[in-house]
Amino acid sequence: MQPARPEAVSVPESPARSAVYTGILPCQKISEMVANAQIAPVGILSDILADQVQPASIDLRLGDYAYPVDASFLPGEGAKVLDKMAGLDADFRSFGMDLRSGAVLEKGRVYVVPLLESIRLRSDVAAFANPKSSTGRLDILTRLIADEATLFDQVGEGYEGQLYLEVAPRSFSVVVRSGTRLNQLRFRRTRGEAPRPVTANDWRQLLSEGQISDTGEVNDRTGYLPFSIDLVGSGEDGCLIGWRAKKHTRRIDLDRRDYDPLDFWEPIHFHRRASLVLDPDEFYILMTKEPIAVPPDFAAEMLPYDTRAGEFRVHYAGFFDPGFGWDPASRKAGSSRGVLEVRSHEVPFVLEDGQRVGWLRYERMAERPHILYGREIGSHYQGQDLKLAKQFRPPHP
Repeated sequence: MQPARPEAVSVPESPARSAVYTGILPCQKISEMVANAQIAPVGILSDILADQVQPASIDLRLGDYAYPVDASFLPGEGAKVLDKMAGLDADFRSFGMDLRSGAVLEKGRVYVVPLLESIRLRSDVAAFANPKSSTGRLDILTRLIADEATLFDQVGEGYEGQLYLEVAPRSFSVVVRSGTRLNQLRFRRTRGEAPRPVTANDWRQLLSEGQISDTGEVNDRTGYLPFSIDLVGSGEDGCLIGWRAKKHTRRIDLDRRDYDPLDFWEPIHFHRRASLVLDPDEFYILMTKEPIAVPPDFAAEMLPYDTRAGEFRVHYAGFFDPGFGWDPASRKAGSSRGVLEVRSHEVPFVLEDGQRVGWLRYERMAERPHILYGREIGSHYQGQDLKLAKQFRPPHP
């Protein structure tokens, strides 16, 4: 059970009219969308809960039924998700799994789940989705599907309708229920009176002041922060540098918080050699070398890695909220690392300590959120280093 949100999420209108900026919509604007039924529950028996609203996104919840499908799909222009499913299997509803009392989603299977939320976007607002952090750390692939969608995880301006989630557990079978939260939705105002791009001057100032990273690295790619892999840790022989998912384990109930990590994961320790061979289709939890942070006026997203530099995927969950890793006292990056979900494809691949493996893209908020990521709102991963999903208790030293 997450703690209730501070009342600061609901913000009264300012008497003075301010400019309408482009950028990522903050929590107070998302709460306004809920109040105006632009984000609404499906059916009359559920409500949007206050603690679904995050500093720059809203958690989406699984509905009452999950439908196994033989293959992933997109509905395409002019087609609705449920009509597409009926075209692929006219009896798909007969095989729906009731999630109201809990059900097991088996690893290696693909499911489509109608979500408990529908949206009604304005003509100047688009939306995009990502898995939640714990979802990625459990190797659960999720992708948002909208009616008439030609892309996963993207919802165009003016969309009205229900949302669906494709769920594909990869390493572990998982127990989910109606209301389980596996992914998040962000909203971007695409048109406004005042665009808010990250300028080159903004970027140089953020880097020089250490607000987004303490590496001191010169980076001329405005708005993009490179990050690398840490395969050394403290540098002491035997120190923990990562985890590899075990092949054969029992299921994981996503509501539990007390699993022993050693029942599901093999620890990876540093032993003189600062490299790691990724085995094909094994799943790893690793860590960035750099502490990273997101100042209050920005949101960040981890980008898919360019496979031209190696056949491996470096993340599943990509949203970093305003305030993540940011120290309000010093106005600098703190100690929070980025935790990476890594999987190699096709062939073994050697990762070296310090090897660049991806980018964080920073984008301006349309306005500063009234709540920030951190302990005050029960954020699980503030100040993190190499941390597994919240379902696992801390490992013994």
